[in-house]
Amino acid sequence: MSTPLSSTMGSGNVTNKPTIIADPGDINAEPLSMGTNRHRRTSSIIMLKHMRETPEQLVDQAVGPNVNAEWVNMKGAWVIHVVLIVLGKFIINAVPGISDSMRWTIVNLGYMVVSYIIFHYVKGAPLDLNSGAYDELTLWEQIDQGYQYTPAKKYLTSLPIALFLLSTHYSHYNPWLFTLNLMALLVVLFPKLPIFYRSRLFIFPKQPGTGANTPTRQLSVGLEGPWTQS
Repeated sequence: MSTPLSSTMGSGNVTNKPTIIADPGDINAEPLSMGTNRHRRTSSIIMLKHMRETPEQLVDQAVGPNVNAEWVNMKGAWVIHVVLIVLGKFIINAVPGISDSMRWTIVNLGYMVVSYIIFHYVKGAPLDLNSGAYDELTLWEQIDQGYQYTPAKKYLTSLPIALFLLSTHYSHYNPWLFTLNLMALLVVLFPKLPIFYRSRLFIFPKQPGTGANTPTRQLSVGLEGPWTQS
């Protein structure tokens, strides 16, 4: 790094202010200053990002049916949820040494975890028949072409609520178990709300830069002062 010497002529006023001089080899360089903010930090721990499809993705989605989400409206798809819950309850009942209130809590938490992973965590489709049009969408966002308040979505929303009420009743309204079941219910319900449709929640998002004054190209610093006058 070079330290060029420059003089201030004409006004007779001299300053000791450091100046940033761009690389002389860059003829298209813009003047920079010490206050240039090219990499701005954010103090947000949680960031909510809304997803939007490109026109190409919208065209690909309209080409054919989405087999990844059609099964939700097929015959027997609604009943299988109840069957799996009852089957899980029988399996937990076979484990000795667990109270009935804890059994219902385990069944409720198990269904909430599996439901969240399937409908709200995994994105895309296992069979890529739409040229990647659904790669950034969860299964919940793919159901019924994204329309809200359809019969399938109403059922999938009411079922966790009903299971929460059952687990709360059979746990005899234990405050600790109630809090645990309620938190699990909220985690599953929030992604289903229209306000969070096609939104992504990032905790501790990655920063685009390392600091507010990080230069983006080679710089040389020159000091102007009375010692530089000729």
